[in-house]
Amino acid sequence: MQRVEVTGSAIKRIAAEGALPIQILNQETIAKTGATNVAELIQALPAMQGFTISAISAGTNSGGRVTASIHDIGESYTLVLLNGRRLAPQGSGSAVNLQAIPMSAVERVEILTDGASALYGSDAIAGVVNFILKRNQQGGDIEASYNTPTENRAGDSKYVSASYGFGDLETKGFNVLAAYRHDQQSQIKATERDFAKTAYIPFDFHGNHYIYDRTSTATIPANVTATFNNNIPSTGFSPYLKKNGACPAMNFVSLNNTATTQNCAFDFVQTVEVVPENKRDSLFLKGTLNVSDNLQLFSDFAFSRFDITARIAPNTAPFTIAANSAMFTEYVAPYLSAQQLANIKSVSGNYRTYDWGTRDSRTVTDSTHLVVGADGNAAGWNLNSGLTWSRNKIDEQYVGGYAKDKEFRAMLANRSFDPFAAIGGQSDATKTLIADSLFHGSIREASTTLKSADLRASHDLFALGGGAAQLGVGADYRQYHYEQTPLAKDSDIYNFNAVPALDMKRDSYGVFTEVLAPLFKQLELTAALRYDSIDAIEDALANKTMGKKASKTTYKISTRYQPTQAVLLRGSFGTGFKAPSMLDIGQSLVSAGFTAGSYTCPIQHPEYCRPGKTQYNLLSGGNENLKPETSKQFSLGIRLEPSAALSMGLDLWDVTIRDAVSGVSEQQAFGDPVKFRDLFTTYTEPSTGNTYWAFKSLSVNIGRQHNRGIDWDATSRYRFGWGTLIATVNGTHMLKADYTLPGTDNQWTSSMNFFGVNNAVTFRNLARFSATLDTGKLSNTLMLNYRNGYTDASATVRNTATNANETIRLDVPSYSTLDWQGRYLVSKAITLRLGVKNLLDREPPLSLRASSGHQVGYDPRYADPLGRQVYVTGNYKF
Repeated sequence: MQRVEVTGSAIKRIAAEGALPIQILNQETIAKTGATNVAELIQALPAMQGFTISAISAGTNSGGRVTASIHDIGESYTLVLLNGRRLAPQGSGSAVNLQAIPMSAVERVEILTDGASALYGSDAIAGVVNFILKRNQQGGDIEASYNTPTENRAGDSKYVSASYGFGDLETKGFNVLAAYRHDQQSQIKATERDFAKTAYIPFDFHGNHYIYDRTSTATIPANVTATFNNNIPSTGFSPYLKKNGACPAMNFVSLNNTATTQNCAFDFVQTVEVVPENKRDSLFLKGTLNVSDNLQLFSDFAFSRFDITARIAPNTAPFTIAANSAMFTEYVAPYLSAQQLANIKSVSGNYRTYDWGTRDSRTVTDSTHLVVGADGNAAGWNLNSGLTWSRNKIDEQYVGGYAKDKEFRAMLANRSFDPFAAIGGQSDATKTLIADSLFHGSIREASTTLKSADLRASHDLFALGGGAAQLGVGADYRQYHYEQTPLAKDSDIYNFNAVPALDMKRDSYGVFTEVLAPLFKQLELTAALRYDSIDAIEDALANKTMGKKASKTTYKISTRYQPTQAVLLRGSFGTGFKAPSMLDIGQSLVSAGFTAGSYTCPIQHPEYCRPGKTQYNLLSGGNENLKPETSKQFSLGIRLEPSAALSMGLDLWDVTIRDAVSGVSEQQAFGDPVKFRDLFTTYTEPSTGNTYWAFKSLSVNIGRQHNRGIDWDATSRYRFGWGTLIATVNGTHMLKADYTLPGTDNQWTSSMNFFGVNNAVTFRNLARFSATLDTGKLSNTLMLNYRNGYTDASATVRNTATNANETIRLDVPSYSTLDWQGRYLVSKAITLRLGVKNLLDREPPLSLRASSGHQVGYDPRYADPLGRQVYVTGNYKF
């Protein structure tokens, strides 16, 4: 039998002999899911939790980055490979953007749900996702698909792909394969989905009627903030509300008002998207040449361009109001007491640039991946070596909604527009000035380049009772280079903070060995040892090194025991090691927007407190004192195949991480500002010069993290005279999702079925059931996806009966979707598929979380806003 490389092992062997739990998705399995891209395919698997989704690009600079995260251990601990080799991550860490994977070229996906691979690196603590691309294809393949939601038809998507291969490795000694694909996804506005259309949400809970208010006090028309001398408390109010007794359209009287505030609040959600518009072009080329019976040369080239435009609420534009100005006389003075007027210190307006349009951020991500290598045999050794050059590059552009600094300040000074006018109150002349003041252009470029070289070899050692013992050895070198170039200055855009220039580089080296010992036909032992050395970071701009060099030896022991043909037992134990990312260590303190929630002043100060309850500025930065993370993990599994019609199994796994890198959440810090005093600093607004408190989100070693669970599955096959029914059910049952509170190593908490201090939920049960009935040319597949309910984030809401604020946690119900697909084989060359995703049109359940993007009313990480979708796919082979 042909020996192949199994994900997670350096030794080539017959795939069925492996001792580690590997989930394999072949092309037909992938097609039956109806997934239109790699992220949709991977993130729907029950073993995946805790990943980044594309929707949070609305309000962040993620650029639509999507990731994989096995068992909720984390995306930075889940290693994503292309044909067994690393890709350049997006950012300076290890998390790969799944948008870079060419979907049309994928032959199968192998998911190793056991961590710390000696072959790929000891940082693969959660496991490995290996995308195996097509090889030795002859002939062509064209496929096209169209998908549309049934509600408003907003959010439709489509793709077309083509691949062609010529040559045959077996008969001609060479093969060349080319594959191309184009994808398009249209936007969905929040107002096009009832569950996501407002930040001012009425709802019922435990027999009471409440209102949840996530509106913003950066409004149109503007609110006013005034501070005073002689310890007189600051105040905030809406001149429009004061004058008219009510707020204008798209605004509400803020439920966050206090004794010193009387603000209107803008319903920003009416202007945002829940699904951003995007398109993707991907190209894959592969060439393979048999030089001789013992030497094969190969080259892989993959290129992907992902273009996403995310639209969020119009920009916030605080501005200064001079105490002797006409604006002050008209909009401020009438609403201040004589004592306040006599002690004026500063006055500012908090304005929303609605007339400039939504903030439109376009990010173009180019992912380029090139591997050249050789695979051969010499003196009884199986050898494989490769050189990799891989780069992930982004260009972030502002294409709407951002005002030029000079022009906006001039319009404020000469009162070309009135920030206290309601929506629609600007003149035609002002609209022309607004159009001329819009900024369009790139604000930054950033790239991560990976250069690596690897050598792997395996050899039979000596005979044992179950066959030949085998030895695997190897070494690898990697260099990561992260660069960021600011292309816009503070003075280019109103109230803008330019990103810092960065140029960081780090080298790492690794050597490993692995021994496979089949002691008997029924018993096999494998032991692996790896040594990694990771250099300190070279900062080319500061001409210094940051952080410290780190090194560690890790190991893994696994066993496979098969006492009968129907029973297989397996287990493993190992250790892992991961260095912090370069940005976690070396990023300077930079502006990162605003807190997701609204808070009262964390530290009483006459100058730095904003009036009432509101959002505060958010800063993010690195920490040169971060330590490497270490892990221990084990797994125990059993597989049963009592007959050819039934197979089942389960694997218990456990992962403990020490010195895990994370950060204190804003809810934690504002909940106990005395304890976390060091995380509060001051921030000066570029637009007004006013200084307020700001929260620093810094990378810290949070202590320990402990995850444990069971992966389980069962498959049955029934043959009838007229067809075959195959039913599969698989899932993950979590037993632990514990971690110590940031800054401690002994105060444990959990996010199990509970929205934790990490702003996330770990679901105890995720499952998928699939049943396919094949009846010749026609097959039908039903697929049920399930995740259990959970306790939502703590939220402050207004009880409409008592008019008092209360703090509650919703019980978010379970979320299930049912999919159907019919496949018809028109001929050997033509295949048609018709499918419906979310057949019962299940809407996302209500959630009051204040994190993970600008969407409000549901959690986009845990439920799909697209609703019911109908799709059709056609495939032609020639």
